[in-house]
Amino acid sequence: MLIFLVIRLDTALHKPMYQFIGVLSFLELWYTATTIPKMLANLLSEKKTISFAGCLLQTYFFHSLGASECYLLTAMAYDRYLAICRPLHYPAIMTTTLCVKIAAGCWTCGFLCPISEVVLVSQLPFCNYNEIQHIFCDFPPLLSLACKDTSTNVLVDFAVNAFIILITFLFIMVSYGRIIGAVLKIKTTAGRKKVFSTCASHLIVVLIFFGSIIFMYVRLKKSYSLTLDRTLAVVYSVLTPLANPVIYSLRNQKLITAIKRTIFWNGARASPIRR
Repeated sequence: MLIFLVIRLDTALHKPMYQFIGVLSFLELWYTATTIPKMLANLLSEKKTISFAGCLLQTYFFHSLGASECYLLTAMAYDRYLAICRPLHYPAIMTTTLCVKIAAGCWTCGFLCPISEVVLVSQLPFCNYNEIQHIFCDFPPLLSLACKDTSTNVLVDFAVNAFIILITFLFIMVSYGRIIGAVLKIKTTAGRKKVFSTCASHLIVVLIFFGSIIFMYVRLKKSYSLTLDRTLAVVYSVLTPLANPVIYSLRNQKLITAIKRTIFWNGARASPIRR
């Protein structure tokens, strides 16, 4: 929330790269809020229950926001590709208007993607023993509780997830591949080191996030192992959102300066004047 507010308040950060970081911060605020508060409540409570409607809503919003993040990370990789590989054309191509349209498109597409999966799950009959073998509501553990054949659901889940995850991951890899190619042409060692340091950290987070969700959702089986599924869920629902602010924002010196300027300026303005 701090990163999002600073980017909104500081006019020096009203540039596409920082606007995308602000949108990512805002998105991940809701992405984590969908599952983590309920997860923490369940850890502290002996009675761990959730209504069927609440479970479906949690699943829908978790997948909607997750899909939106996939699209947004793709947009951010493309933005970095334009900035590094086509610096002269970058201001003309990546305008504020286009940035807003891309961000809106990421959210819209993300919230449309899981609708078919949620509708199919809502029509399934469930057995008497309705204990979800997972740390939050999700499609694979819900399908495991159904009292009828779920092969259609598994196939639809596979098709939707493969389309979202694999295509966005491919575009990200192509963008970073071209960025690395451009960086290798930089003659100065300091220049290469600076860009490589930034791109490498971004790429590590992307690989961890996409690696875990590919193994979890791009498969034709409901589950491989309950322990493995839970471990992967912690990676993409807790660890990756925890790492993203550090990697994308707090390693950016300009953003750090803006955060300090905003906090101290507001603090100084609020301080009483002593005589």
